[in-house]
Amino acid sequence: MRLDLTTLNLVLAIEQTRSITAGAAREHLALAAASKRVSDLEARLGVQLFERRARGVEPTEACRALVRHIRSLHASLHALESEVVEFARGIKGHLRIAANSGAIAECLPADLAAFSQAHPQIRISLEDQTSAEVQAAVAEGRADIGVFTPPLLDNRVQAWVYAQSRLAVLVPRDHGLARQPSVSFSDLLDYDLIGLHAGASAQQLMREQALSRGRTLNARLQVRGFDAIAQLVEAGLGVAVLPSVPAERFSRVFAVSHLVLDEAWAARDYCLGVQRQERLPTVVQRFVDALCPLPNIPVESQP
Repeated sequence: MRLDLTTLNLVLAIEQTRSITAGAAREHLALAAASKRVSDLEARLGVQLFERRARGVEPTEACRALVRHIRSLHASLHALESEVVEFARGIKGHLRIAANSGAIAECLPADLAAFSQAHPQIRISLEDQTSAEVQAAVAEGRADIGVFTPPLLDNRVQAWVYAQSRLAVLVPRDHGLARQPSVSFSDLLDYDLIGLHAGASAQQLMREQALSRGRTLNARLQVRGFDAIAQLVEAGLGVAVLPSVPAERFSRVFAVSHLVLDEAWAARDYCLGVQRQERLPTVVQRFVDALCPLPNIPVESQP
C-alpha cells in the first residue's frame, strides 16, 4: 500500500478529533473504510498510531511524528498550488512572513520595501504575532519566514541574528521621571505599566525582571499595538517599555517623553527564522540572503 493523501488526511482528522468515527465523517468516509485504512497504514508502517479507548482514541508518539510530517506536507502542497496559480498572473513566488510587533515597528518595513523593489514579482504577506506564535507558525509550515526575539524555542526552526534593537521607556511629558535622561527598571516598578497583550516577549521579559527583584509587575493595561500604548501613556494611565524606534517616534507625536532604559537586558536581537530543511525554496533563500548576508550568527535553540 502506498501512502495516499486520503489516508494521511484521515489520520490528521482522527488525531484532531480523537475519534475514528468523527475523523471518518470529516473526511466523508464510511467508518468501516476508515478503520481499514488506519489498520492498513499501521501494518505498512509497523507501528501503532492510535490507542483505542472507551471514549475515542489517543494518538501515540509515532502518530504525533507522522502528523508533523502531514502538516508539513499540507504546507508544501499549499505553497505549490499558490505559486503555480500565481504564475498565470505574473507572480513568481509568495512569501508568507510572520513577525512580532517590535520588528514590524522598527526594522522590517524598510527591508520589505527594498526586497519588494528588487523582486516585484514576489508577493509578500505579513502577519503580526507574538514571538512564540511566530516560531510555531514557521515550525509547522504556516509561515515561510519568521522574525522574532529570542529565545529560540523550537529546534525545528533554523535562525540567524537579523537586527539589533533596544527597549526604551515612554512616560507622560509632565511625569516625575520625564526630566531624567535615563531610568532603571526598578524606577518603573512603582508605577502602573502599560504593555502589549499577554504573550508578547517584552511583557514576559519584564515579568521575569520584576520577579528577580522580588517585585510584581503592575501591568494595569495590556493592549494590541504601540500606538494604543502611546495614547494611554499620554492620558496619564501609566508608563511603558517598548522598542526605542517607535518610542522616539511617539515622543514627537504625543505628549510623552522618550527615556533610555538603563539595563543590560534592554539590548536585544531580532532573529530571522525558517523551517529547518536541507534546501530552502528559492524565494525563501533569496529573502534570507537579502536580510542576513553571510557571515551571520546562528541562534541556538533553548534547551
